[in-house]
Amino acid sequence: QVQLVESGGGLVQAGGSLSVSCVASGVTFSSYLMGWFRQAPGKQREFVAAISRTGGAQYYADSVKGRFAISRDNTKNTVLLQMNSLKSEDTAVYYCAATTSGSVRDFAASNLYWGQGTQVTVSA
Repeated sequence: QVQLVESGGGLVQAGGSLSVSCVASGVTFSSYLMGWFRQAPGKQREFVAAISRTGGAQYYADSVKGRFAISRDNTKNTVLLQMNSLKSEDTAVYYCAATTSGSVRDFAASNLYWGQGTQVTVSA
């Protein structure tokens, strides 16, 4: 079973940049599609971005398109979410997720493994 550990969250001012990363262990990382979700206080968890097994395809939620970039390094079992032009509404706990099935476009509907989350806070 895949184990996912996120890191890199923190506090940043609006308009700034921050990256969060996720390291996977216990599995063949390149067999998994990877992605990120987030959950703000009082709101449901929402899809943010997904990336294919090779990294050649990415898919983003409309709310982050053009500001966030997802990438992966299969040699380091790592997936990265680079967040730019951050807004206060980006404040949330960010969760790494993984699946062996589906595609980047239906990532949110797949059977997912989850990390424990990392807090990102954007101050106005």
